[in-house]
Amino acid sequence: MRVEVDRDRCEGNAVCVGIAPDLFDLDDDDYAVVKQDPVAPDQEDLAEQAINECPRAALLRKD
Repeated sequence: MRVEVDRDRCEGNAVCVGIAPDLFDLDDDDYAVVKQDPVAPDQEDLAEQAINECPRAALLRKD
């Protein structure tokens, strides 16, 4: 599983970082970035949670 960040939608709320700090971080412009590509199998549930809880729907699942 892969996750992409839509930088046009991301506001840097860091909800994803709070849910999965091993998967997501904020860059110098406060946009979310994915730290694992592809996402490790044991982290996929957290990635799904972050995708579902992103307030701007800026995280996109790519299979």
